[in-house]
Amino acid sequence: MATIKAAILGFGTVGQGIYHILNEKREELKNKLGIELEVAKILVTDTSRERVPGTAHLMTTSMDEVLAEPGMQVVFEAIVNEEPAFTYLKRAVEHKCHVITANKVMFAKRGLELQDLAKANGVFVGFEATTAGGVPVIKTMKNILLVNDVSRIQGVLNGTSNYILTKMRSQGWSFETALKEAQNLGYAEADPFNDISGQDAFKKLMILSALAFGEQPDWSDVEVVGIDSISAEQVKEACEKGLRYRHVAEVEKLADGKVVAKVGPQLVDKEHPLYPVDDVNNAVALDTNYIGTLTLIGPGAGMYPTASVMVEDYAEIIGKRAGFVVTI
Repeated sequence: MATIKAAILGFGTVGQGIYHILNEKREELKNKLGIELEVAKILVTDTSRERVPGTAHLMTTSMDEVLAEPGMQVVFEAIVNEEPAFTYLKRAVEHKCHVITANKVMFAKRGLELQDLAKANGVFVGFEATTAGGVPVIKTMKNILLVNDVSRIQGVLNGTSNYILTKMRSQGWSFETALKEAQNLGYAEADPFNDISGQDAFKKLMILSALAFGEQPDWSDVEVVGIDSISAEQVKEACEKGLRYRHVAEVEKLADGKVVAKVGPQLVDKEHPLYPVDDVNNAVALDTNYIGTLTLIGPGAGMYPTASVMVEDYAEIIGKRAGFVVTI
């Protein structure tokens, strides 16, 4: 049986999740794919700390060492910022490795470039995990776009903001109280700026725009508003009118072909597809010409939702290379 060697770049929450799933599903993946997958290298910034027992011998701080490993074919990337992630993935693609990323910051900016490079090198890029965590938005859109045109996308794309707005409504909490609880539960970082300012949702929206329309609006033209100015009183007044605040990321292709986007709080009623989406869940509503409006809802973040869709990307890529479809 053939053995495929894989590397994991970044070994925080998501990277560890990938490692655990690949080990737990090892036999099942082997039976379905007819291929043995071996995690051969784990790229970290500090090899002195063994995050998962039994992985010390796999850890390295050198991308050169990762690519020098004989038989390296798949790279899972779970690094936070644009760099060095893009440089690492560019090198991996040029080394004829398939790459699978969860990096929304990098992919929003460099995703189209990375996909073009991968196509030129005969390899695939998996990026399901960049947007909406465990919700299969990317693969669903890819299938829909084979036949349908998507005219508008509306999404609740940040679980932290959604959790805060949910608790302000259901518990009557202030923004500050809800944010503190989100931090206590690990939903929000110590510095929650990207979540509550709308920047996280904006990056994810740009990824969806590139997929749906083949382009993004000029980033400087997109109004991005966070949720930190919404008061408990405003939430209560909306609730009394049967309305809910949702932090909505929206992109649309106008009749003249121009792509426009905005990110910010919106009041939605019971007829709106994003009305029932509570807590840390994400959702994406797609307006299509044949199906109508399709809404996908599910967990937006976390070790296993994100890591599992990255492993699914791997199975799909290997299946494409072998000429069959794999579901796990």
